Amino acid sequence: MSIARAGAAGEAGNRWAALAALYLAMFMSILDISVVNLALPAIRADLGANDTELEWVLVIYVLAFAAGLLPFGRFGDVLGRGRLFCWGVAGFTLSSLACGLAPDIPTLIASRGVQGLSAAMMVPQVLAIVHVIFSEEEKGRAIGLFGSVSALGAVAGPLVGGVLVSADLFGLGWRPIFLINLPIGLVSVLGALRYLPVLKGDTRQAPDWVGTFLFALAVLALVFPLVEGRQFGWPLWCFVLIGLSAGLAVVFHGLQKRNVRRGRTQLLPVTLTRDPVFVAGVLFIAVFFSAMAGLFFMMAIFLQSGLGLTPLTAGLTLAPHPIGVILASTLSGRFGTRRLAERIVLSTFLVLGALVAVWLLISSGWAPWALLLPLLCLGLGVGTGIPALFQLVLSRVAGVDAGAGSGVLQAFQQIGMAFGIAVQGQIFFQVLGNGAGEAAYRQAAQATLVYPAGVLAGLFALAVVRWAWPSIWHG
Repeated sequence: MSIARAGAAGEAGNRWAALAALYLAMFMSILDISVVNLALPAIRADLGANDTELEWVLVIYVLAFAAGLLPFGRFGDVLGRGRLFCWGVAGFTLSSLACGLAPDIPTLIASRGVQGLSAAMMVPQVLAIVHVIFSEEEKGRAIGLFGSVSALGAVAGPLVGGVLVSADLFGLGWRPIFLINLPIGLVSVLGALRYLPVLKGDTRQAPDWVGTFLFALAVLALVFPLVEGRQFGWPLWCFVLIGLSAGLAVVFHGLQKRNVRRGRTQLLPVTLTRDPVFVAGVLFIAVFFSAMAGLFFMMAIFLQSGLGLTPLTAGLTLAPHPIGVILASTLSGRFGTRRLAERIVLSTFLVLGALVAVWLLISSGWAPWALLLPLLCLGLGVGTGIPALFQLVLSRVAGVDAGAGSGVLQAFQQIGMAFGIAVQGQIFFQVLGNGAGEAAYRQAAQATLVYPAGVLAGLFALAVVRWAWPSIWHG
């Protein structure tokens, strides 16, 4: 990819202004993932949504995001990363307006799907653009800010969601959580148009349209029956779709190998699929995020509908988690690439212990304030492990495949999140049934927590094995 700098676009001040525009859009997309959790009860009351429809409000975003990350990362190489970034931010902003004005739940779900695709269009371009427009001396500082912005978005989500829903601005209820994206997106687009240098695409690369379709279809065939199965009583077609998903994944992988032989662009570089450390790391991250995403979907409903907390109070109750993530990420960043295995072991141990503590407190009938310390420990565990996991996985990726490797990592992270929300949503609403009292919600929350706790117990055991006998991961 080549760069054509116009006028002062190459000046240092303009590069940092361009970075602000890029990271503002990243902040908006991260904020939108977590801010919706606190609005779910209000959305259900206003639009008459059932349990499955509430799951889809979250899952459709994550699903579209996951399906789009790989292809849009490659499309940026062809069409130009700056151009695709601006298109993505514009699409995200307009779809946020559609969400905020949605008259019914199907419109909201459809608009959330467009949001997810738009996020997939802009997110892969951000670090790639940073890599191109900054010198080696400045790049470390610029990329370091990426983690801070991500953590800030995670912290702000529960708080902003709680404040906006509780404030009921102009009688709009939950709708301002989406409408707040309008000024943010507008400033980001204008800043990118003003300060980003012209980044020309490589038109010699042809997008893999067949691979894009197969990958998206495989993800949809896996997640759709998981979300809808309980509502339909788990008919045969649910299991057929799950099996079809595995078959489509095999066909997709075969297509990528054929692309190698014919010298065509690969969505998923085959060399990465042959690296046991990369594959194991990506699967580890996907499973880890399946535990975390579903947990906070459940907790948002439990705290408000089960314990009667206001959205603001629920947001404050959940806030120690992202605060812990920021603290641990900042501290663990000082280790660089050192002691990755030990940090992953410590992370899974802390998260497992925190989940057990949350389960015990909920089952014992403790007040919500008692959850603050375990949730802080949960955040410390996540903040310790995620940077180490990402570094471990990306250390296996050659420079020429860095963009693709990052796209694969983020895609499977989102697939894990969609899977976790679907599975834990199934458990929670199945156990809850028609129950309406606090006892029923506590029982449903206890049952749901078995999944993330079981997942983390398994991941902790794998991390210990990886630390004690690292050679077995290398075959």
